[in-house]
Order: sequence, then C-alpha cells, then structure tokens
Amino acid sequence: MKASAFVYPWDVNGDPAAAERIAGLGVPQVTLASAYHSTRALTPRHPRHRIVTAEHAAVLYPPGKRWKGRTLRPYAAGDWALGDAYGEAAEALAGAGLDVHTWVVLAHNSRLGEEFPCTNVVNAYGDRYPWAPCIAQPTTRAYLVDLAAEAAVRPGARGTELESLGWYGLAHLHAHDKIGGTGLGDAGQYLMSLCFCSACRKGYAGQELDAGALAVAVRAALEPVWRGAPSDGGWTTVEKLLGSELATATRAWREETARTLQEAAVTAVRAAAPDGFQVLLHADPVAYHCGANAGVDPAHILSVADGVVVPCTGGAALLTPFAQQGTGAVLAANLTVVSGMGGSPGTLAEDADRAASLGATELRLYHAGLASDADLATVQEALARLGRAPARSGTDAVAGRTRPSSTSSTSSV
Repeated sequence: MKASAFVYPWDVNGDPAAAERIAGLGVPQVTLASAYHSTRALTPRHPRHRIVTAEHAAVLYPPGKRWKGRTLRPYAAGDWALGDAYGEAAEALAGAGLDVHTWVVLAHNSRLGEEFPCTNVVNAYGDRYPWAPCIAQPTTRAYLVDLAAEAAVRPGARGTELESLGWYGLAHLHAHDKIGGTGLGDAGQYLMSLCFCSACRKGYAGQELDAGALAVAVRAALEPVWRGAPSDGGWTTVEKLLGSELATATRAWREETARTLQEAAVTAVRAAAPDGFQVLLHADPVAYHCGANAGVDPAHILSVADGVVVPCTGGAALLTPFAQQGTGAVLAANLTVVSGMGGSPGTLAEDADRAASLGATELRLYHAGLASDADLATVQEALARLGRAPARSGTDAVAGRTRPSSTSSTSSV
C-alpha cells in the first residue's frame, strides 16, 4: 500500500537536507502544494526560518499566459514562495528518488473573495463568505477549471490531488475564528452554507423554488438552532427543519452544480496531462457536505476520477461508501501524523491496517513539513514496522544523519 507525504515548497527550498529527510521516512511519493490557500505554518527544521506566513491564496509557480486579460486569475505568491517555488522543490524531491504529485486547492480563496465580492457564497441572511467562491457562477467555474489544469500538470508531476473541488460553506478556520459558540451540527452547517447569489437564485428557480421564499424558510428553520436545539442528526434533521420538499430541491441544485464542475475540472486536467497521469479528489462520501473534502456521490466520482483521498484521522469509516463501489479505484486514507494537530503517529501502523481492512489502497500522511522530529521518527518506525516500507539505507529521516541500517529497500507502504 503506497504512502505519500504532504509537503509545502517552503519546507524544502533553502533546506539542503529536506528532500533526503522526507525520502528517509520510507515513502516513495510526495504530494507537493502547487496552489494553496493562506496559512501560517511552522517549519521546525528549516535552517533559515521557523514560521512561514502565506498572506493569501496563491499559485506557487509563475502563472501562465492563459490568464492574460482575465478578471479572475490566480495570484502569485509573495516572499514566502518566490519564483517557481514549486518547481524548485519538485526538482529536489525528485532528485531524492521521490515521485512528485501536485496538491491543488481550488474553491477556497479569501483574497479572491475580498477583491471580487460578487464571487462569494451569500447565505440566507445576506452575509458574504469571502473565503468561499460560489461554484455555480460561470466565471468562477471557468477560473477553477483552468486553475485545476494549470496547477495540476506541472513539469515532472506524475499525478495530482484536487482539494476543495466542490462547495465551500460556513465551516472555515478564519483568523481568530469565533463561530463555535452555537453547535450547528450537520444540519445547521448545511443551512448556513446554502448560497443565495444571483447564480444560485436562478438555479433554485430551475428547481421550481422561489429564492426569496426559500431564504425566509431557511432563516425560520435556523431559529431553533440559534436557541440551542440539536442539529446533528444529518440529512433527516435538515428535512425536519426545512421541510423535505425544500431540502430535496436545494440538494438537487447543489449536487448537480458540484458534479458538473468536478467533471469539467478532471476533463481539463486530463487534456493537459501526459498519459498515465493520476487524478484524485479529496472527498467526503456525504454528498451534501461542504469543505476541503468535497461532498461527492461515491459512484459518480469514481467514474470520473482515478480515485479519492479520504479523511481518516480518528476513524476510517468514510472509506466504506467508496470501497462498496468495487471499481478498483485508488482509495487513499488521509491520516494526520502531527501530534499537535490532533494526529496520532504512534498508532500509524494500526490505523493503516484498519484503513486497509476497510478498502484503502494507499496512505496519505499529513504533514511531513509540519511534524516535529519526534513525530517523524515515530512515522519512520511505523512504516518500517508495517513491513512494506523499510527505512532508506543509511539515512536518518529526522536529522538527515547517516546511520547503520540492515535494510536497503525503498518499497512503498
């Protein structure tokens, strides 16, 4: 079962030991960010810095000519990833014997939303979500499809993982986030993520819904939630709060919008990519869910993409709906291995075996750049203990120091 570690270019560039250190974990592949959202990240081993602040969503390579004259276009990175930061890191990682796949964040871009408020998701109260571009808008869809193709198919990349290729709603860790005072649950999150921009209003009309009346109904449905009523019963609670007919119609519009965008983006990536290029989506098997792991219909998405990357930290149950399709697609279990971010590197071997028993064919390890030395050492030991990815001969995964080793294989986990 192959494993890949997530990496940012700034984890590698300027650190001569980084590529060999990552390879020394026992992974044959890295998933390297080529288009990413704003973030503040630790770099605990870098010789030049310890904190990187990516001030806005950006592509981590020079944007191409396709964007000339277009209003919506990707932003170049600032001093946290100058020039072709992706290309520089990819070259170093490939030089250490690693396969490099791109990691592309799409419908999650606060700077785009701030500069072009017309692109925002707008909730039933009229509040805009600048971090969430509405994927129903034609210009936004065109931007996302072209960004997917360009950021995914970078020189030397053997595949891509597309994140946030679907609806992005309320749930988002914003600066000094303070929206957790009321437990919204699945139902509240869905209702607060319904969009009422002009494109979505037209979409609701196509479902024979009056958008104004729907917004009134959504606000009324949320009143019990604001008073503290339970809203964590999944779709049945949405239907109870909003009414089955309205709930079904909103879901039909949103799922069709997401499906057609996913189809268009994957088609564009494949048209730009060489033969054998792998296309995966970060995905959630509950189709009405929003976020980085886009809600999808498992049968549909596995007929479109080569597979999915599924969040499995804390449990691997979300793999089951994908595994039940029996398509032979890639099912990658995404496990956080950073202790300070809720990960459990100490149980990686057991978690990997559990994921495999539920249908996982590959592992994704989040995140080789953010983890402490102790976490990386534990990961290296776990992968070796699995018996499928012995540590690289003569290399210490944490410090890059030579050491005796009885193994010389670099086979995958």
